[in-house]
Amino acid sequence: MQSIEKQIEMSIKGKPKGALVVPDEYIRFGSSDAIRKALGRLEDKKVIVRVAQGIYVRPKISKLIGPLVPTAEEVAEAIAMRDRIRTLPTGSYALNALGLSTQVPLNIVLLTDGSPREIKVGKRKIKFKKTTPKNLLAKGKISRLVIQALKEIGNGKITEVEERKIIDLLKKEDEKDLMHDIALAPVWIQKIMKKAMDGGKA
Repeated sequence: MQSIEKQIEMSIKGKPKGALVVPDEYIRFGSSDAIRKALGRLEDKKVIVRVAQGIYVRPKISKLIGPLVPTAEEVAEAIAMRDRIRTLPTGSYALNALGLSTQVPLNIVLLTDGSPREIKVGKRKIKFKKTTPKNLLAKGKISRLVIQALKEIGNGKITEVEERKIIDLLKKEDEKDLMHDIALAPVWIQKIMKKAMDGGKA
């Protein structure tokens, strides 16, 4: 019978390069301690690279710069999928995701219905902040980010350029999702979002 390490190694090598690896995937092979030790040995053998506490990646190798590790955003997405939790980008992360800010935030803050925690990925941090289910009800991929981005900018502080950009983005949103999400937003944000429904008129 193959060792736990060999079984895990074969499973990892069946994944595409760049895929994230988490210990929970291998619980069928043995105890948590045995899996942790096997992953540690596979890390030493360069089969995987550790990107955060309990999260590894099957590295992609670039001829120019060597192993490519996933971004903090990709790690955050993988954690959300692994733990089956809902997340919502907030603050400067939401602004950056919408293209309203070119500054890549050092710390990613996500609202979640899962456990609050902080994970370090290289020099960046991912912070999961526990929130009420109501804050995660927004459906639209764009409109849910817009609500958080506008909260970050603040009432009365949005520029004409930012407002125009937001309205243009919201016009790409599914109309049903947009109508649903407008109802969840504070009144001052609703006024801006409704302009996307009226063809961008004030």
